[in-house]
Amino acid sequence: MDLRLGGILVARGVLDAAMLEVILERQRQTGEPLGPLAVRIAGVCPRAIEDAWAWQVARRSHRVDPAAECVEPRALAAVSRRQAWQFRVLPIRFDGPELRLATIEPRLRRTLGFAANVLAVPVQVLLSTPQALGRGLCVHYPWPGMTAGSILEEGVDEWISLAG
Repeated sequence: MDLRLGGILVARGVLDAAMLEVILERQRQTGEPLGPLAVRIAGVCPRAIEDAWAWQVARRSHRVDPAAECVEPRALAAVSRRQAWQFRVLPIRFDGPELRLATIEPRLRRTLGFAANVLAVPVQVLLSTPQALGRGLCVHYPWPGMTAGSILEEGVDEWISLAG
């Protein structure tokens, strides 16, 4: 399967090839990202774009075990403890201006939105297993009552929002 966003949208039946060409032509003219153009021109649901983007990132992402990484304090400072647990992210290090950020695949769509809308730096997303990421969060962002297994528990998001 084509790993470009437009190809993914066509393969999923969200766009047909002719509409993709119309969007790509507009993209060449304006330089705008494909996702917003597909929403505006073809009426594609933003959630379909987000899902395709998450799938694309998941297929391109490196796998990481946070315990095997040298986690930089400067990277940790880019995300608050609440954000780390809420979005299930663990900043690893900076490579130049880019923040390497670990997450888990079930939270990838939310992580991408968080990175694009909240973080003020470019991000490279890395994928981890839930247990490995949970252990990393417990080490680097300890929170009373949270365990490595909390990362997948029902109700954790509500608890985080109430705990502040």
